Amino acid sequence: MKKLVETISNIWKIEELRNRIMITLGLLLVYRFGTRVALPGVDSSLLGQAFSDNFDGGIGGLLNAFTGGALSNVSVFALGIMPYISASIVVQLMGIAIPYLQKLQKEGESGRKKINQITRWLTIGICLVQAPSYLLSLGTLGVDESAFIMGRGIDWLIPSVLILVTGCVFAMWLGEKITDKGIGNGISILIMVGIIATLPQFFVQEVVARLGAGNGGWMLVLIEVVVWLIIILLSVLLVMAVRQIPVQYARRTASGGYERNIMGSRQYIPLKLNASGVMPIIFAQAIMFVPGLIGSASFLKDSNVGQWLQTNFGNNMFGFWYNLVFALLIIVFTYFYTAITVPTNKMADDLKRSGGFIPGIRPGTETSEYLDKIMSQITLPGSIFLAAIAIFPAFAVNLMGVQPNWGLFYGGTSLLIMVGVAIDTMQQVNAYLLNRHYDGLMKTGKNRKVVA
Repeated sequence: MKKLVETISNIWKIEELRNRIMITLGLLLVYRFGTRVALPGVDSSLLGQAFSDNFDGGIGGLLNAFTGGALSNVSVFALGIMPYISASIVVQLMGIAIPYLQKLQKEGESGRKKINQITRWLTIGICLVQAPSYLLSLGTLGVDESAFIMGRGIDWLIPSVLILVTGCVFAMWLGEKITDKGIGNGISILIMVGIIATLPQFFVQEVVARLGAGNGGWMLVLIEVVVWLIIILLSVLLVMAVRQIPVQYARRTASGGYERNIMGSRQYIPLKLNASGVMPIIFAQAIMFVPGLIGSASFLKDSNVGQWLQTNFGNNMFGFWYNLVFALLIIVFTYFYTAITVPTNKMADDLKRSGGFIPGIRPGTETSEYLDKIMSQITLPGSIFLAAIAIFPAFAVNLMGVQPNWGLFYGGTSLLIMVGVAIDTMQQVNAYLLNRHYDGLMKTGKNRKVVA
């Protein structure tokens, strides 16, 4: 505890870091306030229990968690930041096939700004599709007509669509401001805060359910918490695990040339076990919507195949077939996303230009092939590990009997996002502390402040 108080005190002493943290907290407070503000013309107190039930567990609960409950509140931030995430993924994938985007990726900061602008416009386009779809589906989701004070005519629909699109763009702006003026990746932090906001409520629901007659009581609650902490630990290991490839750098001689000998500096290339992060889960989750939509199509709806697809892939994300297909898709997408995001050719070229080489491996093509081989070897266990964590909520619900909403926090996208964003933010704070000669968040020891 003394070390924790000392670390917090050190953080507060660094003016720039203190200001960034305060700006981050202030912008997050604005975002959380917006998730509680209902759309004009909607009485949130009359939304109804049937509507809430559609966001308990399953895919609906997952989407609602990403928006911090804004989806079920019919708030101005109901779309959350997910349209921006979708647009970013689309632009990133298009960069593989479209020469213009490939050219922008190589132009440095100016190219990055143009890509960001394209992503913003695509975000608005996605919002213009998602907003009316969401509003028109409120009735089928169980919202009572009495909740719409002004009715659901065109005079309510058009302003509501504009407000939802504006809310998404404003949330995107908040995320970018957190990245520029605050701490961490702003977009990721908004998602993480939304997920964490629903955690206490779902945990309380689980405790209440366990304390009921014959449901295990406090002992099972304790066991569930211990298992949850173990899953968090395994998620941290997955995010942090790297394979270190030793690199030898030639020593520069007085004449300006390079002398390759054992006296050169020795470093490492860190290849992450899970280089793709949570993107394979997001890709796979998007694909998992397709079978349910096919099963509900008019030409298959009443057939045996359609009924089977609706039963196993509709909103049943804890079923056997859903999770089997989900896990296989995650493994496939992990290989795919790693292949397009880890440029082994560029890594080999940069290493060669800087006078570095992997001991026993020739610079250039042979180095690229070696790095590609190592990535393929470590991606297999990484993808299996990622798939196992992604489908563990199904085991928690079916074998441990936890509530579906609380089960979502036993793995999958929610937990990995929380772990990944928390680690990234801690590393940034850690860098500020170490640069000011303080002990970092991830290291113990005495205060190392240096007096100039």
